[in-house]
Parts: sequence; C-alpha cells; structure tokens
Amino acid sequence: MSGETTFVVEETSPVYNIRHRAFYFSKSIIELVSVTNYDRIYYSLFDQLLRAATSVGANLVEGSAGVSSRDYINYNAIALKSANETKYWLCLIKEANFSDKGKLDELIKEADEISKIIATIIINLKKRG
Repeated sequence: MSGETTFVVEETSPVYNIRHRAFYFSKSIIELVSVTNYDRIYYSLFDQLLRAATSVGANLVEGSAGVSSRDYINYNAIALKSANETKYWLCLIKEANFSDKGKLDELIKEADEISKIIATIIINLKKRG
C-alpha cells in the first residue's frame, strides 16, 4: 500500500537512532522475560515490564508519524513515561532477588539512557517551540 511506513531494523546496523535503540531494548526485555523462570506471584511484574518496555519504541514510532510538532512532543512524553516505568519494574524485579542481577543492571542502565535521550529531545523541541 502506498503511504504506509514500515519499520525495519537491520541486526548489523549501528544503533544511532533512538527508535532503533528502543527497538533493541524492547527485544532485550522480551528475551529476558522469555528465558526467566518465575512463580505465578511475579507474573504481573513481568507483564507490566513487557508492556512498559515495548511501549517506549511504539510511542516513538507513532510520534514520528504525527501530524504536528505538538503531536510529536506528546508521543515522546508518553515514551519517556514508559521508559521511566520500565526502570521501576526492572528495579523491583531486581530487588525481588532474581538471579541475573548483572543483566538487570545492564537493562536498567539502558532504560535510564533512553529516558535521558528522550527527555533531551523533548526539551529541545519545546525550545524550538
């Protein structure tokens, strides 16, 4: 269909674009959740983590297709909130004594960096106003 935007990420391409970085981050979260064995009591933690993490990239992509700069800023703000929420769930899961704390620390660091990048984008867009 014409006018349709596809989102393709090459595995071998460097990750310079925040949307691509968010995509790879979501992929890492999906991989973490898929290989982690956890009791039923933790189901909602991992479900919320998965929803928040995948929402970051989805909102960045949605925002890039926005019709106005205000629309773009709003979707970036939602992505920022989702990135911050993702950090919360990762920290909570880490403190619940899950085994791979090193991997969780890496993901928390990446979520933090993504949050900072998106916040900078929002600040710069608002300055241009």
